[in-house]
Amino acid sequence: MKVAVIERDCIKPSSPTPNDLRKHELSFLDQVAPPIFMPMLLFYPATNYGHCNDENALSASRVKQSLSETLTQFYPLAGRIIDNAFVDCNDEGTPFVEARVNCLLSDVVSQPDPNQLNKLLPCELECVVDFVLAVQANIFDCGGMAIGVCISHKIADALSLVMFLNSWASISRGDNCDYTAPTFDLATFFPPRSISGFKPGTGIARDKIVTKRFVFSASTVASLRTKYTTSATDRRPTRIEALSAFVWSRFLASTQGKPNSDTVYKVLHAVNLRTRMDPALPESHFGNVSRFATATTSFEEGEEECYGFVGQMRDAIKTVNGEYMRKILEGTAHVNYLKQRAEEFLKGEVVSFSFTSLCRFPLYETDFGWGKPIWVGSASLTFKNLVCFMDSGSGGGIEAWVNLKKEDMAKFQEDEQLRALTYPARDAKV
Repeated sequence: MKVAVIERDCIKPSSPTPNDLRKHELSFLDQVAPPIFMPMLLFYPATNYGHCNDENALSASRVKQSLSETLTQFYPLAGRIIDNAFVDCNDEGTPFVEARVNCLLSDVVSQPDPNQLNKLLPCELECVVDFVLAVQANIFDCGGMAIGVCISHKIADALSLVMFLNSWASISRGDNCDYTAPTFDLATFFPPRSISGFKPGTGIARDKIVTKRFVFSASTVASLRTKYTTSATDRRPTRIEALSAFVWSRFLASTQGKPNSDTVYKVLHAVNLRTRMDPALPESHFGNVSRFATATTSFEEGEEECYGFVGQMRDAIKTVNGEYMRKILEGTAHVNYLKQRAEEFLKGEVVSFSFTSLCRFPLYETDFGWGKPIWVGSASLTFKNLVCFMDSGSGGGIEAWVNLKKEDMAKFQEDEQLRALTYPARDAKV
């Protein structure tokens, strides 16, 4: 897949940001977020809006114009991050790239290669720069379009990214009232703190990471939920709990060999803090309002299925409670915890594995005016031992985007149980 850049532009807000909103202070949770870009790719077939070059140009023009209007509401996204402390909302603008892709859109969505999809993004994910948002509109030979978005993790979590995408799409199709205006006030809930001695970039992999996408059908997910229901009195595992247990068990079995008594095995699961605050925080609050719950898991020889994992993870998530929130708000204790975790990571004392889920997010509702996306994907990320779950689009299946070191992926992808329950191709009709 060859991608040629046709034009580079910088999209500014359609209306200037008022002087009293020119400084957007980062919250404590923004400060400790890693300095990376989060990617999202939305694919639209040509049948939705025509094939000719004029219609492609009109579509790209609509994307630009609606982005400009959206940036007026999401004004920090057109600014620049200063010293991991605040965003200068100076309306400098969002980098925008228009590119041509010399293949059919159907070739990409039928057999997606996550390690190739990064070509459809406007910047490198680990590129530490001051801008907050970048967009790339990719036009395929067939006339189909893929919109690639990179948003800085310093200012947004996954829920905020989805809120921005759906607001942008609403404005593009003319439904200006069909979205909730964002609120940029998280620094009042999580005041910025000194994070001296902690490097938010710890964990960003400089070695070769390979990303593979494994698709689980709805029936397979249902069978795994049954498998990990350990007793009649237990609450049935959710789809994500069951899939996390299965993926973790296959990672251990395929890559870790015999247990090492000197190694601690930890699993982290992203948790939305908005619903855990008292009172709960509306989803319209834009920024980082999520953290990882951590479970120290057992790794016993002869017990490859990790049946106890679901309970261990549930117990860890339960600890994200009022006391946890108090430590977050106080700041110092949480920074010390992050420092300790970083030291363990750097010393190799811990095997850490992280899960995050975008399932149930309304990504497939992102209609810019020419219909809903036929497929929504991610890209190859910069953290090893990270799994992102996403809806497969139709039929209730789930995609697991798995990021591992090259040597670990070579073993993991050949695991017989994993291969028996996943399939590599999509059945999308483009």
